[in-house]
Amino acid sequence: MPKMPDPAAIESSLTLAADRAGDPTPLVYARLFAQHPEMAELFCQDRSNAVKGEMLTRVFEAILDFIGPRNYADHLIRSEGAAHDAYGVPPAVFTTFFKVIADTLSDTLSDILGPDWTHEFETAWQSLLLDLEALTPSVTPAKAGAHLPPSENQAQSSR
Repeated sequence: MPKMPDPAAIESSLTLAADRAGDPTPLVYARLFAQHPEMAELFCQDRSNAVKGEMLTRVFEAILDFIGPRNYADHLIRSEGAAHDAYGVPPAVFTTFFKVIADTLSDTLSDILGPDWTHEFETAWQSLLLDLEALTPSVTPAKAGAHLPPSENQAQSSR
């Protein structure tokens, strides 16, 4: 049976990182775009980082609910895929984004906290990431381009 994420460790790591670095939005998205440059195009009009900040805030809220009462996080994560499809972001891209942003957040927190990143924090975040992965559908290369026009889909498959 998989180990449940430790809510206290997740919350403590978020609090310590906020105390040290303030708003982690620029750090999280810099890492995200370094690892996945194609995702930067989705935010080309967000010059003030307001959209990125709001999205990361929603990720924090979803994570805190997900490790706590689970009043809405499961539904929010699933329904946001459909909402993003309406914005022109294919569900497969949203799923990839959510997984990557959660993983990127964990890595960014680890960097911010440095030697204060504990084994308990690492274990809690890895458990959380596994739980989130189980909640979101798998993305295969075929699914990832399923919503693209044929010319873009062919270009993607040739990469």
